Amino acid sequence: MALHLLKLAVGIENIGHFRAVQERHLADNGSLCHITRFMPRRAEKVLDGGSLYWVVRNFIRVRQRLLDLQVVKSDEGGGSKCAFVLDPELVLTVPVRRRPHQGWRYFEAASAPPDLGASIEEF
Repeated sequence: MALHLLKLAVGIENIGHFRAVQERHLADNGSLCHITRFMPRRAEKVLDGGSLYWVVRNFIRVRQRLLDLQVVKSDEGGGSKCAFVLDPELVLTVPVRRRPHQGWRYFEAASAPPDLGASIEEF
């Protein structure tokens, strides 16, 4: 069973705003990566069908499939960070309330909200 990750979409107002930000990043970089400080220790399970679930305004609202986890060089100090390589397709989920947290969290598949059966591009 896949293991997912949960992350706050900081500064995002709504799903439309989230889509616009993601489209801009895709156009600028050719791929979607979210840079974070630490590599998940359970990376094998996360990459075995896992997704990154985004919390928008205190509700899990959308997910993206995780395609890869890559080590990237940090600009400051020469250290390294982790890049979550994401599928560009945004899948809407049943909204589930979540409290704020820092960073990302592991998210068991049994706790993940079901998909609404549509990608965001259909809206």
